[in-house]
Amino acid sequence: MQKGNIRVQTENIFPIIKKFLYSDHEIFIRELVSNAIDATQKLKTLSSIGEAKGDLGELRIDVKLDAEKKTLTISDRGVGMTAEEVDKYLNQLAFSGAEEFLEKYKGQNENNIIGHFGLGFYSAFMVSDKVEVFSKSFREDAKAVRWECDGSPEFTLEEVEKEFRGTDIVLHINEESKEFLDAYRIEAMLQKFCRFLPVPIYFKNENEKPAELKEGESAPEEKSINNPTPAWTKKPSELTDEDYINFYKELYPYGETPLFWIHLNVDYPFNLTGILYFPKIKQSYEIQKDKIQLYSNQVFVTDEVKEIVPEFLMLMHGVIDSPDIPLNVSRSYLQGDQNVKRISSHITKKVADKLEEIFRNDRKQFEEKWESLGLFVKYGMMTDDKFLEKANKFHILQDASDNSFYTLEEYKLATETLQRNKEGNLVILYTTNPVQQDAYIQQATAKGYKVVKMETIIDNGFIQQMEMKWEKVQFVRVDSDITDNLIDKQEGGESVLSKDDAATLKELFGVKIPELNVSVEVKGLSNDAPPVVATRPEFMRRMKDMAAMQGAGGMGAFYANMPDEVTLTVNGNHSVYKNILAETAKDKQEKLVHNLADLALLSQGLLKGNSLTNFINRSVELMG
Repeated sequence: MQKGNIRVQTENIFPIIKKFLYSDHEIFIRELVSNAIDATQKLKTLSSIGEAKGDLGELRIDVKLDAEKKTLTISDRGVGMTAEEVDKYLNQLAFSGAEEFLEKYKGQNENNIIGHFGLGFYSAFMVSDKVEVFSKSFREDAKAVRWECDGSPEFTLEEVEKEFRGTDIVLHINEESKEFLDAYRIEAMLQKFCRFLPVPIYFKNENEKPAELKEGESAPEEKSINNPTPAWTKKPSELTDEDYINFYKELYPYGETPLFWIHLNVDYPFNLTGILYFPKIKQSYEIQKDKIQLYSNQVFVTDEVKEIVPEFLMLMHGVIDSPDIPLNVSRSYLQGDQNVKRISSHITKKVADKLEEIFRNDRKQFEEKWESLGLFVKYGMMTDDKFLEKANKFHILQDASDNSFYTLEEYKLATETLQRNKEGNLVILYTTNPVQQDAYIQQATAKGYKVVKMETIIDNGFIQQMEMKWEKVQFVRVDSDITDNLIDKQEGGESVLSKDDAATLKELFGVKIPELNVSVEVKGLSNDAPPVVATRPEFMRRMKDMAAMQGAGGMGAFYANMPDEVTLTVNGNHSVYKNILAETAKDKQEKLVHNLADLALLSQGLLKGNSLTNFINRSVELMG
């Protein structure tokens, strides 16, 4: 038996490892199983070049929990270690790496550190009072050895008997970490970190009492944990659509079938594999970020990938695997890493190319999926100029009247003669609520205008951004002015009313409505136009809408607290005013006008609460 001190200058390194190296203690299972995988893969390599002789047997990883003995054992059948290798790898190299790490990241917040430091074995001491290692090398005539350490710099190393090649790491779980003696917890951690590792992994609860078995049945002694050959590790040519869908269900058992997917497979100038899926998104509340999982050589690392995946693609689901993404640095460093930038750019390009391919080859399918796809595309156009360049070819606008679709160029061609204002800008007329704004849409369509739908959660921001990014384009909501003024301000036609009658109507329409700032104008509109039209000026309405989305604070709070601006345009040419002006009962005349004003406000969704109740009661009274 050999006893000695681990050669390390930092005497009290174990407490530092426990508290600083990994803020998330369950990481130890990932590190130890990953080491077991490495040992197994090394054996395969040595066998392939003839250095490891004989039959390798079944290569697998076993994780065994014995809560009664308070132990957790991770076993592999890999290369194993000789006494000299145990001394070298456990007593020397790992600790020199630990000291280097501590020196480099001293004083940093551990929450800003991302896993994997090549110190994986010592994560065992985060949860253990004592760690034992039993190892037998693949080399001929190698003696098995046992190494033991209790978390102090002292260790014990001795020869023992061990039947099989490989390494068993036995953790004697400490009192603070007894949560890791729960079989369900360990199985869940294995599923989280190890479900796609490339060597079969099995879990066994040594204390499990088998349920009463029927004749001929045997108790399940172990549970298979992983799929060693997940879809992303295969070539696209080896996979069918069904394979991709089944893998999606493996990742998200309760998710709907995705719209489509992109298989990433790059080996130069960086290594990147993975599969990204476009999920169905129909309502804003269904949007879920952090659904992309990052792996390094099939080892789960994190599902926080915002430094690697462009923000607009965080809505996608799936897996990215790259050994070239540095995992042992602060997130601030990660953002500036050249490999990470190249990977991010490559993912953006692949997504844009895929969308363009579907649009070009099957436009009908693309249009059918636009309700979900539109969110990705618009978000990308707002936040990534390179994506915007490509997306201009496949971004589409949906007609509010007949649900047909236009690209921007197609919309320009369809509206060239009617929807250019005097400054030469293309005016895109849009609706945010086709049902509520139907009367305005019909009036605009009657003049030959094309009104498109802009009704998603991000359209307000999208409109603002595209007015800056698209040349000579402006957006105008269809209810922001009377139809004649939507493209260019006009004086309006002649009104049949006298100046006195117009002044009387303007005074009658000057109704006071809580929380509304109402202005009134009398114009000579066409005979078939409504008697009064309520419009909301584009600028102020946009500011209020954006303030409502952004919440309180700053200018947002200023605009949010301002009353709604509404313009009531009275159509002096409508026949209804002949009777109203002739009405001798002042009270009835005021009620008739008030009802017309309320009808116009109702079309804008601005008549609520007590005002709506008064309108209903007044209408019933006028019918009597």
